[in-house]
Amino acid sequence: MPEFPIVPSKTGMVFFDTLNRYLHLENPQRQEAINKSGVIQRMVKINEACRKAGIAIFYPQADHRPDGGDWPKLIIDRGQGQPADKGPFIAPPSVGVSGSWGVEIIPELAPRPEDYVVKKHRWSSFHQTHLTLSLRTAGIDTIMVAGGAIDIGVASTAYSARDNDFNLIILRDVCTGEPEILNMFLDRIFPKFARVMTVDQAIGQFAVGLSP
Repeated sequence: MPEFPIVPSKTGMVFFDTLNRYLHLENPQRQEAINKSGVIQRMVKINEACRKAGIAIFYPQADHRPDGGDWPKLIIDRGQGQPADKGPFIAPPSVGVSGSWGVEIIPELAPRPEDYVVKKHRWSSFHQTHLTLSLRTAGIDTIMVAGGAIDIGVASTAYSARDNDFNLIILRDVCTGEPEILNMFLDRIFPKFARVMTVDQAIGQFAVGLSP
């Protein structure tokens, strides 16, 4: 038995922005890279293992107005995919429009009636959503996090989890982002306030005692 086992009844699985617009892309080359990485297959694996163990599943999901009226007009130096010297400029509205195909959770992880879909309007899954309330009501004190991008919503959610006194596990092989940034967060930043594990390592801790 591990020193700090993952207790299914006190654990929640958070799939952050596992949406079509990030994991089912129109760009064939980028989609091929995602397919080769195996990240979706590993997401499916942890999803199925969580369901078998009785771990509650949460899906924070981008949810924005079509007219961009709920998007903050922040002055930034660099947008996503933009060179560092492009700014400063006002951040453009999110394309994660409520009800669009792009913000649907990928079919491989399709939510079930017992799951929690958390509509969010900022990067953090906790900011002015029902996530904290739902976790507390379910008796959950530990969350596992997967998804991307690691330096945007995953990091924002992770910091919020820490500040809301939740134990945190980052699943390193189901998080996405630019490689050098991904490694920096997983190896140097997150271990300061969380545990970092692979999918198989996590399953090995909460699968103890489960019948095959």
